[in-house]
Amino acid sequence: MECAVEARGLVKVYPGGVRAVDGVSFCIRPGEIYSLLGPNGAGKTTTVKMLATLLKPTEGDAFILGRSVVRERYEVRRLIGVTPQDLTSDDEMTGWENVYIQARLYGYPAGEARERARWALEYMGLLDVAHRKVSTYSGGMRRRLEIAMSIVHKPKVLFLDEPTLGLDVQSRRHLWDLIRRLRGEGVTILLTTHYMEEAEELSDRVAIIDHGRIIAEGAPGELIAKLGGERIHILMPGPSEAEKLAGELASSGWSARAHGSEVVVTVANAAEALAELAPHLRGAREVRIARPNLEEVFLELTGRRLREEEESFDAFRYRVMTRRLRR
Repeated sequence: MECAVEARGLVKVYPGGVRAVDGVSFCIRPGEIYSLLGPNGAGKTTTVKMLATLLKPTEGDAFILGRSVVRERYEVRRLIGVTPQDLTSDDEMTGWENVYIQARLYGYPAGEARERARWALEYMGLLDVAHRKVSTYSGGMRRRLEIAMSIVHKPKVLFLDEPTLGLDVQSRRHLWDLIRRLRGEGVTILLTTHYMEEAEELSDRVAIIDHGRIIAEGAPGELIAKLGGERIHILMPGPSEAEKLAGELASSGWSARAHGSEVVVTVANAAEALAELAPHLRGAREVRIARPNLEEVFLELTGRRLREEEESFDAFRYRVMTRRLRR
């Protein structure tokens, strides 16, 4: 089968005319990690919900191992596992109870459900804390528990929606190793993220999505290679100063663009170019050099940073806090 997951012209329009997804199409090969990379509000989660049969597309269709998410949603649900952004485990139950109940919900008899729960918890490195209440788990343990619940039935396709959101670096890298292990065992994985380094580290291919549309697709190295050159980022006091400097540099033959209060200059060799740029930098607050990476690709394509909307807000910790306050 050429595509384990295939989206064909997916569109989702919410009440009020909000077009969250606008004609998304892609093909994920069996055993591949494919990442949807983009900021919050880009359409990543809505796309995953349609693929997981949690939302019906306004237009288009998608196929999971040949099964239509529109016409065969119950068959699709047997084939997939989903780890959503929102917390699904119960704080007042143990990790074991959460995973065991999930296995029972998939229809397994008690004995087999216990075996599958043990396997999933051991796979995710949680067997030693399985009988502790989830409310005592760290953020990384909580994320691993959510994945354990989504793989207890050993799905062929796994959707991971922002699985490392809010985690520290060590916990994030631990999850990366577990995701690679799943891929190595033949699981096809669709990963959504706004962490550039995560997409570069894990993905066989990446689709950059913005405003509900895929604007670039390819292996991380291919997308970065297309960008070419190095970037000099010049932070000015405000947008008007940035626009003025960008115009001044452009009129002098530089490839320069303003993005808010920042001017980005594309050059072949940043170290050499800085000496020539020095007379223009008197009003700059900060100057830094960036080698090509996926974040620079996104900035080039959209004029925005990948994480500018999330830098001051930890969504994962906010969800944990609000759930506890409601109890």
